[in-house]
Amino acid sequence: MQQRIPYDGNDLGAVYTKKYTAFRLWAPTADAVTLCLYREGDGDCLSDTLPMKRDVQGTWTIRVDGDLRHVYYTYRLERSGKTVESQDPYSVAVGVNGQRSMVLDLKETDPENFKEDHGPVFSNRTDLVICEISVLDSTADGSSGVKYPGKYLGLAEKGTKNKEGEATGLDYLKSLGITHVQIMPMYDFASIDEAAPKKREYNWGYDPLNYNVPEGSFSTDPFHGEVRIREMKEMIAAFHREGIGVIMDVVYNHTYDLDSCLQKCEPDYYYRMNGPRYSNASACGNEIASEQPMMRKYIVESVCYWAREYHVDGFRFDLMGVLDIDTMNEISRRLKEINPYIILYGEGWTGGPSTMPEFRRAMKRNARMLDGIGMFSDDIRDMVRGHVFYNKDCGYVSGKEKMKVAVRYCATGGVWHPQVDYAAYTYAVGGTWTDTPEKVINYVSCHDNLTLWDKLQISRPDCDAGERFAMNRLAAAMVFTAQGVPFFLGGEEFARTKPAGKNGEISENSYNLPYETNVLRYDWSDGQKGLQQYYRGLIAFRKAHKGLRMTDAEEIRQNILFMEMTSEQTIAFTIRQPEETLLVAYNASGRKETLLLPDDRTWTLYIDDLHAGTRPIGSVHSNMELPATGCVVLGINELSC
Repeated sequence: MQQRIPYDGNDLGAVYTKKYTAFRLWAPTADAVTLCLYREGDGDCLSDTLPMKRDVQGTWTIRVDGDLRHVYYTYRLERSGKTVESQDPYSVAVGVNGQRSMVLDLKETDPENFKEDHGPVFSNRTDLVICEISVLDSTADGSSGVKYPGKYLGLAEKGTKNKEGEATGLDYLKSLGITHVQIMPMYDFASIDEAAPKKREYNWGYDPLNYNVPEGSFSTDPFHGEVRIREMKEMIAAFHREGIGVIMDVVYNHTYDLDSCLQKCEPDYYYRMNGPRYSNASACGNEIASEQPMMRKYIVESVCYWAREYHVDGFRFDLMGVLDIDTMNEISRRLKEINPYIILYGEGWTGGPSTMPEFRRAMKRNARMLDGIGMFSDDIRDMVRGHVFYNKDCGYVSGKEKMKVAVRYCATGGVWHPQVDYAAYTYAVGGTWTDTPEKVINYVSCHDNLTLWDKLQISRPDCDAGERFAMNRLAAAMVFTAQGVPFFLGGEEFARTKPAGKNGEISENSYNLPYETNVLRYDWSDGQKGLQQYYRGLIAFRKAHKGLRMTDAEEIRQNILFMEMTSEQTIAFTIRQPEETLLVAYNASGRKETLLLPDDRTWTLYIDDLHAGTRPIGSVHSNMELPATGCVVLGINELSC
């Protein structure tokens, strides 16, 4: 058997010119490889088969003269008497359902002036406000009023409105004041039949098929490989024109199944093994061996390709704990060469046990070993709303007691602070897990598990809608006034729910449930509109006050001072800055509490349990009454004193 010598070149895949196309595949243990050319991306249309030659470092090559633009191809590999046919792992374009690769001149897929396109620049990560969306969810419902529902182009449309004339889609996202969208999987995934859109199949897409190709079901024409590429670029450019960056949700921790192009081209190399079995830290049947040289090369080159070719502004890594630290740091280094402001973060955990030792994993407890890569804070998620895996468990906003230490921990962005009793903090083993607030992604809901509203419904069935709206507002206020990077699920700001049946069932895992469960609806009630306005106000206020966006752990320790309160469920603290002092108070006791102000001055009220924004809504002197469930933010301009 041939040795698996890594290939160090940069020409894997199909390198196109008008005069010829050069193909190169890494398959060191193959006995023979044949290039198969097809006229179309599907069907019985084989036009030629050409034997490839074994070349350096385990690669097979062939150069085919002539203009092969829009020709489809596969590789036929022979190994130990068995033959398999596979698309190219380095495909940049494919036919319908991704089974055949496509030769393409990528320049033809660029929208007008795409060379000048770029996203917004933020040198401080804590200045970001990230909203998670899905291409399909955002516009597939009829209430969105878009021309291309559920498509890339649907999210690129301007001027879309609901029946009441209110903004939907891209304009609606712009109106929230967010800086970035994190878009759920939009690479080519396996679970949707792209050739049958009338089936209205649904899947989140955490099942990678072709890592470097856009998903075809979001395009207007999945049969012609160039269309999906151009339309995704048009969508990204549309966000950029509105000043909104695009963060891509990527899933390099596993493949859809073990019949992948990676496995076909070089069996049992790209996956971690546990003896004769496949390790399964993804909980999806396999896990990628990112530490293998050619797998690491593949992942690094893949993210660099998306950043260069599509102008993606950042990446969110699914189950990042399955990937190794060295690979993630190499990703960070290489991407910063392309874009110094690239945004990188992920889930700092695995979905199950792995054969890779914990000290090598890119997970939460190893966050300090990662270069500029953030992680989701499950601390604030579970502290605020209740534990994610116990649906009836309450959190701070829904009445859980003895949460003072946890609230202080999260308000300070997870960095060490002298007023946090880490011996009493039981959620994170070993106390703090981060050395900077820029690595902390604060959130209370995402696509996984129950939405915030559904969690409140299930954990507090004794409450009415008004009480749950108050809890929701308090949860949001805690995210947007905590140190770190705020993140929220699209629709959380209007009490998004995921109905799963006629009998009032609610889904906590809607990955393959119908459109009706997952799509965003733009026909809002007055209560939902009020919640939207509250989120808008919180976002605007955060953007206007540097004290909520500190970037240094020592700055947080020096400038945040917690006040001692008589109620265990009331937490208050001041944030000092040269130009202003803010006072933030949370109350979840269910009864009104009196807050004694720290000095004899008049404070300006900006946020209470019903209103939020940059305009003052009142003034307070000496003391004030806190709402039974809510947040209050006061400010003093130090420059005018």
